[in-house]
Amino acid sequence: MNDPIGDMLTRIRNAQMRGKSTVMTPASKLRGWVLDVLADEGYIRGYEKATGSDGHPALEISLKYYDGTPVIRELKRVSKPGRRVYMGVSDIPQVRQGLGVSIVSTPKGVMSDANARSNNVGGEVICTVF
Repeated sequence: MNDPIGDMLTRIRNAQMRGKSTVMTPASKLRGWVLDVLADEGYIRGYEKATGSDGHPALEISLKYYDGTPVIRELKRVSKPGRRVYMGVSDIPQVRQGLGVSIVSTPKGVMSDANARSNNVGGEVICTVF
């Protein structure tokens, strides 16, 4: 797998299109940090560490719905393995005039765009969520 974060985002999108309540993804530290930001911002209910059917560590993500529609309307990968996107603190994009969230990997950890601005750090823009 070349892009584990892209794979996780695609699994979340696909599960929400099918109306699933949970989705499994292989475990990694970076995936966990991205899921922490999604949970803090209220886009998912949370996640738990589990063991996959193959015996490898996995993360079970609990998806969130409002009146039967997914809370996450749009989930886009920005920085890809073929083209990394780094931005300074003043260049971090606002998603839908501040209604959405950019997830940024900074030297101080993975955080939302608002936290990155308040900590005055830039970094790699992993994805945007609306």
